[in-house]
Amino acid sequence: MSRNLPQSKEALLKSYNTRLKDDVKSMLENFEEIVKLAKGENDTQLSKMTQCEQDTYEMQVRAANIVRAGESLMKLVSDIKQYLILNDFHSVNEAITQSSQLYRTTQQDRDSKLMTLRDDMASDLYDLEEEYYTSIYKYLYNILLLNHINLKPYHHVKSSICYH
Repeated sequence: MSRNLPQSKEALLKSYNTRLKDDVKSMLENFEEIVKLAKGENDTQLSKMTQCEQDTYEMQVRAANIVRAGESLMKLVSDIKQYLILNDFHSVNEAITQSSQLYRTTQQDRDSKLMTLRDDMASDLYDLEEEYYTSIYKYLYNILLLNHINLKPYHHVKSSICYH
């Protein structure tokens, strides 16, 4: 039991072990006594009716002791579960580590997909801009825009061509 446990934990585990052994021993002893009483081989000086009443009472007491030991075992199981939940830091840390690793992997996957999407969109945007700026539509759009705001294109260049 000395697996590098602190003394308080080791003492607690020993007390759990002692409680377990005591409760199981109590259940076994009381059950054996009930079986002995059921045989009815007691040679006593009491009348048969008195002996029967005494045996019945003793069986009830022993049955109550078995129930008490069973309840004690159930309480022990509850205490052990609570101890494990509150003090099993290794398992809790391992679960947290696994969850963190899963989330990191998912995040890296999503980041990679987003980077690929960003690069694809940038490439497509570059191609679209290239197409737009080299197209006749941009030139026509600029002429219409300048006419709309009553500006003369290339008004700073003296030319024989005049746009109105």
